[in-house]
Amino acid sequence: MSSKAQEVALDQVLVDRFKRGDQSAFDEMVTRYWDRIYSMVNQLLRNTQDAEEVTQDAFIRAHRGLVNFRGDSAFSTWLYQIATNLARNRYWYWWRRKRDQSISFDQPIGPDGDMTLAEVIPAQLESPDDITVTQEFVDRIAAGMEKLNAKHREILILRNVKNLSYEEIAEILNISVGTVKSRIARARESLRSKLGEDFK
Repeated sequence: MSSKAQEVALDQVLVDRFKRGDQSAFDEMVTRYWDRIYSMVNQLLRNTQDAEEVTQDAFIRAHRGLVNFRGDSAFSTWLYQIATNLARNRYWYWWRRKRDQSISFDQPIGPDGDMTLAEVIPAQLESPDDITVTQEFVDRIAAGMEKLNAKHREILILRNVKNLSYEEIAEILNISVGTVKSRIARARESLRSKLGEDFK
């Protein structure tokens, strides 16, 4: 059994325990997913305090809704969906207030923290070995990501930062796999154009 299948199976056991009235099962789910949900939301919102609030809210909503969770999708996918929707709502609230936030592209990402966002955003460089990722380069990517529309930034984060599959992204965003692939392609093209000729 793959690690993904094992994870889905364990989640199902926890969901079943929760539905039978075992509150500690939900505590285990929070322990398993808190860091992953927080990391995704923080990449989307780029603000630790708001990411913390949205993550808490996502688990509160999951706790309320779990009794009606039918298991049509994996628990993790359902939870990511809740968190993504809440982060979107928060983002548009910011947008209306013209709140200005910067992204830290050199903060570590992933479970072992040995990679940064700057390293996973694709830029079609001719010879990556010869390129030094300078602060200027990181700043350019950060500025480029800021200029992307919300849908494009969101899908690049889900794909490149969270390393989710096309199928998982399709389920979270409630769009087809084909739409996921074309949106990622358009988002990358848009990012490259915003980074300018140097990085094409």
